[in-house]
Amino acid sequence: MNQPAPTYLFEANQKPSLDLVDVPLIEATAESVKDYGYLVDDPDTCEIEIVTWPAQGWRPIDQETGNQGGTVEGIFRGEWRGDVLMGSNDAVGGHYVLGWSTDPQNASKETRTVARDQVLLWHFNYHPDGGQLFFPLEKKPFVVPVALAGDDLSTDRIIAFWCDGSQGLYIHPGIWHEGIFPVEDEQTFLDRQGRVHARISCDIGEEFGVYLSVPLKRPNS
Repeated sequence: MNQPAPTYLFEANQKPSLDLVDVPLIEATAESVKDYGYLVDDPDTCEIEIVTWPAQGWRPIDQETGNQGGTVEGIFRGEWRGDVLMGSNDAVGGHYVLGWSTDPQNASKETRTVARDQVLLWHFNYHPDGGQLFFPLEKKPFVVPVALAGDDLSTDRIIAFWCDGSQGLYIHPGIWHEGIFPVEDEQTFLDRQGRVHARISCDIGEEFGVYLSVPLKRPNS
């Protein structure tokens, strides 16, 4: 059954109040991220994986075809506006409401009304056609929520990585994720990903009846 594409720009109070599920926050290290991707010191050395277009029937895709779309890159920007976290991705022309720091019924886009110690996440997505690199242009900490590949998503599969800003994060094709969460008011990243930009989405609120509470404070701090 075809699902309608999510609406990514809206007023926070258009979303209902829902229960919260806490997401474990893990410090990003070479070991902790290895099942999801890897940390990147130099974006020029990071090769984006491109997945061959799937065959439609029993006839196979010809060798050396179906994976020639290449990559696209641009600036990904995360910006807090009051209690609302906005995102934009110049690489694919995307503009998004990523989440809120408080109940969306109370969230203000003009004024910060609560401490920004969490993001209440309503949406998740993955790209089946290629991997994705987020490399910080300012050496400031950021948080990335992720889950391993597979359409049978459940809230207990979701974790978040706390990155100290000294390295970028590359994620493999098929890894569930959302935009980058800046710990400070605003942060920009080099974004590089597959040009096809297929996107498969999950509206967490509608599907599970909850929001995900993603912490922003460094683990054990």
